[in-house]
Amino acid sequence: MKSLQDLIDSKPDFVDYLYNDTISQYHKSRTSLFATLIAPEYTTWREEQRAWRETAVLFNQSHHMPVLYVKGPDARKLLEYLTPCTFSNLSTSRAKQYFACTPRGHHIGDCILNYYGEEEGFELISGMPVLNWVRYNGETGGYNVSFTFDPTTPYAKDGQRSKFRFQLEGPNARAILDEICEGGWPEIRFFHTAYVSIAGVKVHVLRHGMAGHAGAELAGPFKDLDKVRDAILAAGEKHGLLQAGTRTYYSTPLEDGWIPYPLPGIYTGEELRAYREWLPADSWEANMQLGGSLYSDNVEDYYWTPSALGYDKLVKFDHDFIGREAIEAQFQGPRRVKRVLRWNHEDVMKILGSQLGDGPVYKAIDMPTAYFGWPQADEVHSADGSLIGMSQYCGYNINEREFLSLCGIDEAFAAPGTEVVLTWGEVNGGSRKPHVERHEQTTIRATVHTAPFSKAAQEKLRAVI
Repeated sequence: MKSLQDLIDSKPDFVDYLYNDTISQYHKSRTSLFATLIAPEYTTWREEQRAWRETAVLFNQSHHMPVLYVKGPDARKLLEYLTPCTFSNLSTSRAKQYFACTPRGHHIGDCILNYYGEEEGFELISGMPVLNWVRYNGETGGYNVSFTFDPTTPYAKDGQRSKFRFQLEGPNARAILDEICEGGWPEIRFFHTAYVSIAGVKVHVLRHGMAGHAGAELAGPFKDLDKVRDAILAAGEKHGLLQAGTRTYYSTPLEDGWIPYPLPGIYTGEELRAYREWLPADSWEANMQLGGSLYSDNVEDYYWTPSALGYDKLVKFDHDFIGREAIEAQFQGPRRVKRVLRWNHEDVMKILGSQLGDGPVYKAIDMPTAYFGWPQADEVHSADGSLIGMSQYCGYNINEREFLSLCGIDEAFAAPGTEVVLTWGEVNGGSRKPHVERHEQTTIRATVHTAPFSKAAQEKLRAVI
């Protein structure tokens, strides 16, 4: 079996295959792939969550994010054609949240894009579905471009990567950066970039936040990882800096409202057959792992659009791009938008309590992240039982003392304060996924809120806008 299309053709029910038989890269990364590189917890995930709100936290992003370097005379032309994002403000001093869609306007994937000038070209960080889409179009579309792929550490030659990457976050992050950067921390606007020197190492910095607070991403030569990390930790000790493990890292979307790794909308449509024939049968896309209460025999029911992901503000119709007509049509009619659901405390306690004594046992709510698919798709219903949305990412945030989930919901039900009902647990007592226990389905009442949920993140967003 050579291609994703071959794999799809071999399965009588491809949704059933994705729902029951795959093991996602996320679940692999939580277990054997990265456990020896980054600890699940350095203190406890609760204290590490508190640190990004109260003091400062250091995330190590050096090992789990693939990177694609794109250069050549047609690099800009290629990347601009593949995205609804504008390139009119392209600059070596600012980054972009870059995403791509199919000809029918379904989301494929997103990443961070850095531009280093015509000679060095572009750097696309994380998001395998969009990296694969860029490579495919560049290789088959007649573009004069070259690619260099930097895989995650477990798949890198000799375990060596091109760059280390850290995220320093929290109210004390600025004081730490002022101390470790030679000459002090430069004033950088949100999502803008600059170079600084830390412990004698030239470091590229991106001003942005992951957990909804002031922060910066720091990147430099991989060989200098320990030198820079040691400098950060030494300076951060008196500021309450904690290292954050993978359990904490994967819980950050609940504060910043970013929906990670939606199912790419590439499994259907004759116009994408050639792409599916290009993708290997063991690709990232072939190992997406559906989970949750939504079970449909139509894989397109799991697809997302830019507005449902909250990317409508990034869409600019100032250039031609793949999916433009479809997205223009989406913007004209009723659509789904991104929201946060605050789960009802009594219903959460009902599920937690079902683990004790007699009676039905509901799907356990793991903490801090409670999802068991990659991606997860849970049904969201209105009061009258109509299906009105899809909840994807869920878990617990100790700073808010809440169980939350991120969702795409029909505009008619998206007003803050609207009461909805989420179905929790999988159909027929649970799928065949080895990490899903036998359980019964139940429901959770929830309240609609704008994204991001945390007041701290909202204030940061207002300051940026």
